[in-house]
Amino acid sequence: MEKEENILGKEKIGKLIRKFSVPCIISLLVNSLYNIVDQIFIGWGVGYLGNGATNIVFPLTMVCLAFALMFGDGTSAYLSLRLGEKKEKEASKGVGNGIAISIIVAILLCAVTLIFLPQLFY
Repeated sequence: MEKEENILGKEKIGKLIRKFSVPCIISLLVNSLYNIVDQIFIGWGVGYLGNGATNIVFPLTMVCLAFALMFGDGTSAYLSLRLGEKKEKEASKGVGNGIAISIIVAILLCAVTLIFLPQLFY
């Protein structure tokens, strides 16, 4: 059995971007189609009020997802780098900071959403 070679350090950037962007683009298209079909079923089942409710919540969900991915991916990259350098104490401190800032941002997003809830409903 042959050992696979790591292409990330040797291949040209343009080729790597093309290779890794295709699955990402496909997943984004599938997610968009899922949302469209979901809206169709909600429209049939609940009506225009259901579509209105999901159209209000969807951008809020995307903002929360963006923050979660930002802190989660950043924390996992930091963890991997520090563990690779054999610095376990720094790695655990970084993960703790990532979790703490995620909780703080979640509380802030919740507070802002609750403050502007009447405007969102209107």
